[in-house]
Amino acid sequence: MLHVSFNDPNSPFPAVLPMIGQMGSFERPSADLGDVLELYLHGYVSSRIINLTRASPEGIPLTIAASHIDGLVLALTPNSHSLNYRSAILFGHATLVTSTPEKLYAMELITNGIVPSRWSHTRVPPNAAEMQSTSVLRVKIATGSAKLRSGMPHDERGDMEDEELQKRVWTGVVPVWQTMGEPVAGPYNKVGEVPGYLREYRVGANEEAEALAGEQLKE
Repeated sequence: MLHVSFNDPNSPFPAVLPMIGQMGSFERPSADLGDVLELYLHGYVSSRIINLTRASPEGIPLTIAASHIDGLVLALTPNSHSLNYRSAILFGHATLVTSTPEKLYAMELITNGIVPSRWSHTRVPPNAAEMQSTSVLRVKIATGSAKLRSGMPHDERGDMEDEELQKRVWTGVVPVWQTMGEPVAGPYNKVGEVPGYLREYRVGANEEAEALAGEQLKE
């Protein structure tokens, strides 16, 4: 889940929206995260951010933030408590995607970003009404930053020398990771078993999330 912030000239406050997005490159579809990519976001055709972008062909400035918690860091004193986390912030300008091929590319990219291979296991391509009601933004990234915290608690020297305090207060890290539960069939589902691609993704993603939380225990 991304949090996208922008300025609305009709509001005294910056706006922040939770949105779904995915990094990619329509011009270079084989590019990976080691290359310079663009960010694709999708939204309802008449939403505020889409309307603002439509009115600004040169693009509107956006700040996009994402964060993930890997552990609760419990120290001797409240001030030394922390979180193990990974976070990133991107700054760029959003323009409206008008090309149908690029729009379909972005929609497939975002769908498969939720569950790999999901696009090809649904009714595709979207029909005319779905294409008309959905808009896609392409964000050209200007700059960005990343920040993370890993490892164990770190307390002040004075507290570390207080043996009685150390015997009284438990310190350490509670690992945190997101777990996907067993898929629950919808009311009109007629597929007998959970598809293999979904089952395998759920198991693999859970294992990877637990392993990553464990890795963040290291300094």
